[in-house]
Amino acid sequence: MSNIALARMLLLPVLALAAGPMLLLVPHAHAETLRIEHAQGVTEVPRLPQTLLVFDLAALDTLDALGVEPAGVPEGVKPAYLRKYDADRYAKIGSLFEPDFEAVAAAAPDLIIVGGRSAAKYRELSKIAPAIDMTVDTGNYFKDATGKILSMARILGKEPEAASRLEALEASVAKLKEQAGGVGTALVIMTTGGRMSAYGPGSRFGVIHTELGIRPAAPDLTVATHGQAISFEFILKADPDFLFVIDRDAATGQKGQAAEALLDNDIVRTTRAWEAGRVVYLDPDNWYLSGTGLTAMQAMVDEIANAIQ
Repeated sequence: MSNIALARMLLLPVLALAAGPMLLLVPHAHAETLRIEHAQGVTEVPRLPQTLLVFDLAALDTLDALGVEPAGVPEGVKPAYLRKYDADRYAKIGSLFEPDFEAVAAAAPDLIIVGGRSAAKYRELSKIAPAIDMTVDTGNYFKDATGKILSMARILGKEPEAASRLEALEASVAKLKEQAGGVGTALVIMTTGGRMSAYGPGSRFGVIHTELGIRPAAPDLTVATHGQAISFEFILKADPDFLFVIDRDAATGQKGQAAEALLDNDIVRTTRAWEAGRVVYLDPDNWYLSGTGLTAMQAMVDEIANAIQ
């Protein structure tokens, strides 16, 4: 049974108590609570929390897609479609990496969501209020992201909305995979500060290969958070049919050599990707900042589908 089918089953009250280890209804003196499995354990959390703080941009993306506004968000760079949360009406609770613990405590949250960049602060934050870590295992990208989204939807009473969005995403992925096997190879690189790194199967951007079905031009790349450092000669040797580029500096607002300028040189211009006009500059907001959120994932799949047509 797919995760989408499971989500639809969970909409039936009679099955609520049999939803499996990701959701168990627990008696509580004042409110209904749920036991939620997450990246760092199991936490009992209130259903329909009134004051929700979120430190993860992918989780913020998902909350926004489900029509839920958190009370507090981190300061700093956000995807363009989430910049409304920079407004003063949302409490600022620190950065993605460094929570403002005084601000968190002052907000008196019912639930705190961390993930990715903020995961290291989970234990400290969980001493203030119930906390869950929504970090996604990128080696099992869509399945784990779907599970995390369904968990948040159950907590927030947004199961129908999540099921609808995930069903659309699942259909888009299936359609893309039907085409991807015949389009040749791809190399995924990220640029920052005039340097380049490449990402293959099993890495944070390896979803292009492992989940969407495009063959890697360099299948043996080292899997690391920051990728494998590469040169222009490496790109020429791999000679991909598609070169997918993520400009980190564009995502984070840092000044640096733009990816287009960096790659416009005599070596890269001799690759098949360049000659065929298949150097694709991916939306860095989605790919680098909020990649496992509901909105971001759909946009990412659509972007790759459009690129290989």
